[in-house]
Amino acid sequence: MTVILVLHTTLVLVFTIRILLRDDLSPPGRLAWFVVLNLLPYFGSAIYFLFGETDIGNRASRRHKEVFEEIRAKASWFMGDAANIEKLIEPVYQPAFRYAASINGFYPSSGNSSELMGDGEETITRMVSDIDAAKDHVHVLYYIWLDDNTGHTLAEALIRAAKRGVTCRAMADGLGSRAMINSALWQRMKEAGVHLAVALSLKHPIRTMLTSRLDLRNHRKITVIDSRITYCGSRNSADPEFRIKAKYAPWVDIMLRFTGPVVVQNQLLFASDWMQATNESLDGIPLSSGRGQGGFPAQAMGVGPTERHGATPHLFANLFACAQSELTLSTPYFVPDATVLDALCAAAYRGVRVELVFPKVNDSWVVAAASRSYYHRLLDAGCIIYEFKGGLLHAKTLTIDGKISLIGSSNLDLRSFDLNYENNILLQDEATTLAIAERQRSYISRSEVVALQEVLAWHYHERIWHNVIATIGPIL
Repeated sequence: MTVILVLHTTLVLVFTIRILLRDDLSPPGRLAWFVVLNLLPYFGSAIYFLFGETDIGNRASRRHKEVFEEIRAKASWFMGDAANIEKLIEPVYQPAFRYAASINGFYPSSGNSSELMGDGEETITRMVSDIDAAKDHVHVLYYIWLDDNTGHTLAEALIRAAKRGVTCRAMADGLGSRAMINSALWQRMKEAGVHLAVALSLKHPIRTMLTSRLDLRNHRKITVIDSRITYCGSRNSADPEFRIKAKYAPWVDIMLRFTGPVVVQNQLLFASDWMQATNESLDGIPLSSGRGQGGFPAQAMGVGPTERHGATPHLFANLFACAQSELTLSTPYFVPDATVLDALCAAAYRGVRVELVFPKVNDSWVVAAASRSYYHRLLDAGCIIYEFKGGLLHAKTLTIDGKISLIGSSNLDLRSFDLNYENNILLQDEATTLAIAERQRSYISRSEVVALQEVLAWHYHERIWHNVIATIGPIL
């Protein structure tokens, strides 16, 4: 019994000291781990060992640094100019664009245009049409790539392109697309000449567990065609019916088709992941920038566990702080940290109309419970909360003052903040923002508003449950 007690005490003490030594961990995160370790010491210690630290491993971190050093050395011209922020962006929004630029070094460039896709069918139809017209290269990267109609159609388009001599590079996340990576269709792409790579491979899971984390994933969705066209948004290479989680279908996504200088910035993000996965150099990636007449300023950005800690919540906080009259946000996963929560409430308190659209039924019961723990505070501040009833709202959108939009793969949860590689495009354009805002209105039209009185009337066991889950939210 004495030996067991000593081992128990040593185990808890070792992990407690490790948590106290971490400067990157927020006080709520530290407290959440203390709660788990004390309530469930053996389970908590195992979970901390496997998932407690956002560490992708020394080798991967070194390679990431080398990749971006090479990109800055060889492709700085395509990354934009810091002076463009003052030239192109309205003064009130410049802090947000300046902060976004500090993440990867991408600055806004003018001459961009965009087109909002209508639905999943239009997205894959237009994408395949663009791939069929490709003359030099096609690059695609998806977190989830299923062998359904959408995934199969995309793969067949790549096979056709590769057979006619177009250089095709395709990447998929090792966990989210594991079935595709092990499928006959993946092998067919390889045999047709499509260059394939796996982002964050799980080929050696034991080594990954010992040196990194299994749940550090590449959540990006990038398609680039001939450095002229890029698609950016929330849609994976999967049907809206999303057969792996069909009970929550349809999954409601958003995707924009861009042309202009922002395309090559997205190309560089793809290149950074390709170089990381294959150890190839940038030299094989074609880079050219097409600039249309007029057009709007936009910049790409990528975040992930090898970027600056807190980059995503700080970006959102900067954007919320810039809002003058209104901001509308949709996200499927809302588990904000204090930075984001305070910024949303502060915007509402100073008179900004803050509208938040979340799915009423979430595929993650943990996220659903944690999200609702914040409703009372948000509603008290004057935010308006809608719960979408037409399936799982998966679109990640932010519009501000009818002028500024952020579109991409980032959710407002701790996975997107700390664990996932994400990609987004930030832009200033009234027409594009109006198109996205109209799509947001369509989400709201299929939603029900959440009233403060309704939240206050929740049964005590619901409130306790929501708050218990939110207490350990920083480690979810």
